[in-house]
Amino acid sequence: MIAAQSYDLGAFGNDPWWIIAIKCLAIFVLLILLTLFNIVFERKVVARMQHRVGPNRTGPGGWLQSLADGTKLMFKEDIVPRAADKIVYVVAPIISLVPAFLIMAVIPMGPEVSIFGHETRLQVTDMPVAVLFTLAIASVGVYGLMLAGWSSGSPYPLLGALRSTAQVISYELVMGLSFVGVFLFAGTMSTSGIVESQERLWYGIILMPSFVVYLISMVGETNRAPFDLPEAEGELVAGWGTEYSSFKYAMPFQAEYMNMVNVSAIATTLFLGGWRAPWPISAINDGMFNTGWWPILWFLGKIILLMFLFIWLRGTLPRLRYDQFMHFGWKVLLPISLVWIVAVAAMRLAFNEGIERSQILTYGGIAVAVILVASLLIPEKRPDDEAGSDRSDEPFDAFAGGHPVPPMPGQVPEPAAAAVRAGTTSTSSRSSTDEDTSGEGSHA
Repeated sequence: MIAAQSYDLGAFGNDPWWIIAIKCLAIFVLLILLTLFNIVFERKVVARMQHRVGPNRTGPGGWLQSLADGTKLMFKEDIVPRAADKIVYVVAPIISLVPAFLIMAVIPMGPEVSIFGHETRLQVTDMPVAVLFTLAIASVGVYGLMLAGWSSGSPYPLLGALRSTAQVISYELVMGLSFVGVFLFAGTMSTSGIVESQERLWYGIILMPSFVVYLISMVGETNRAPFDLPEAEGELVAGWGTEYSSFKYAMPFQAEYMNMVNVSAIATTLFLGGWRAPWPISAINDGMFNTGWWPILWFLGKIILLMFLFIWLRGTLPRLRYDQFMHFGWKVLLPISLVWIVAVAAMRLAFNEGIERSQILTYGGIAVAVILVASLLIPEKRPDDEAGSDRSDEPFDAFAGGHPVPPMPGQVPEPAAAAVRAGTTSTSSRSSTDEDTSGEGSHA
């Protein structure tokens, strides 16, 4: 068992009420400002990627555009569908928004500082299972989307809500598994304890597969492109938000941007050293930049860097099909996470038994080499073989279900199948007809 880190959870909960109120207000204001910033930041970055001009009219450099858009939505007409369950219809956006404010309460943003002469940590609270608390709160937010789709009284919002539920269940499972390696190395689920355990080396480096799996799962968890299937315009209009208008329409999307900040803050805490400065800044003057108010700068910088990753993916990757998306989560990410957990547990056991790191790397490299060689020797199944196995002699009727559907690989539509069945006979008859016609023409 790994020894517990030198941190004290008893330091939380002893602050005066006004210090706690200042911290809560600061988190509320920070999330609102980051939401306004990220909307314009996304539009400007995507505009630069697409070689066009982004927002540049409202405010200095266009940076007040999101504030103008939010104000416009507040004063637009609020329409409630006649078939909607009005109570649930109104409450659902609130359910999706409120949990987004709670996750940051357990995220450490810095060390101990002095606020009006009172020493306190830059964190509202902490608990022995703080990381599990963040997962639980993130799960509550999907109830808002589900209720929004169900209460709208329309089929397309309901389909979008069902997609969102299946998506969150799938990728939250993978996200939780990506945390297991961090728990094994840190020996705690406390967020402040995990940051303390990364004083020498960040877990994003030594647990790179866990970090990559988390980055992918956090994009799916927040319904962001290329995983924005719950509000896919092509087949679901606007998903669960189709029947919403005015500020009710803005609240779930505000929660989405806040959740982007939240998952980025969790990634920063668990894999990027939390509020600690990156090397070599952390080595200047015996860690001078890891004390006082400086760590807030590093913490926000890491969050903005991860937000850029969200925007970069949106600007470069096309949207996946839903079956591809679910296949990727259940049949690719989940097995990789399980195998990696076993590997991490084996490494921790080896470290506890006193085995040198060089020996572990040597044996691990040999195992990886054997797997790579085996994968090269196993013949690859070609798509042509799969199409051939599905090929049937029976013709395919595209209108059998009442509306046209495309054929599967290897299937031949009914008109083409009839022509194939006719085969050489039709060809010979056409040739004989041509000969007769040409003969008649010559006699004439």
